Amino acid sequence: MSTVTTDVRQMAEEIVAREGGYVNDPDDPGGATKYGVTIHTMRRLGLDLTGDGRVDAEDVRQISREQAVTIFLTHYFIKPRIAELPEPLHETVFDMYVNAGGNAVKILQRLLNQMGEEVSVDGAIGPQTVAATARAFGKAPGHMVDAYGIARRNYYFRIADNRPASRKYARTRSGGKGGWIKRAEQFISARYHMTDAEFQARVAAWG
Repeated sequence: MSTVTTDVRQMAEEIVAREGGYVNDPDDPGGATKYGVTIHTMRRLGLDLTGDGRVDAEDVRQISREQAVTIFLTHYFIKPRIAELPEPLHETVFDMYVNAGGNAVKILQRLLNQMGEEVSVDGAIGPQTVAATARAFGKAPGHMVDAYGIARRNYYFRIADNRPASRKYARTRSGGKGGWIKRAEQFISARYHMTDAEFQARVAAWG
């Protein structure tokens, strides 16, 4: 883990804190999850923590904070090559990769295309995406992090538009901003946060 800086490790620890403890929500396609590590990730990595020959919800319960941090650093930051993007983008793309896997990169790639950089929207960071991101960031260094965060917020809204069961993650029971929207806005400058009125107008069609 020598390629991980203190700052990146801190990012991973903050993601673990944001994700919280064990949950197994039937409306969440991720299934049983603890500290943001899903049962699907644990099965993919073969993490049989109970030693009973299978990976199930009990293994998810057993995972520690440090194990979650290590998984995120290895499989959600280093392997996807997020470190090769401009440094100001690391935190928001890393957080989104934990939350949405390759869709985090697709959001970036679509944004690049909108900025005039032609790249394939394939969810993988390769030389083409690295170079295009560097060029785009060079053209708009003060805006690209916000632009990515806004695109991320729109991604969450589109999921909720199309999947009613997911709306509870975007809107609270009392009608305010839900966890998804608040999480996206943690990485957006305050001046681009939605007002309560703007949020209510955006979700009005949900009923």
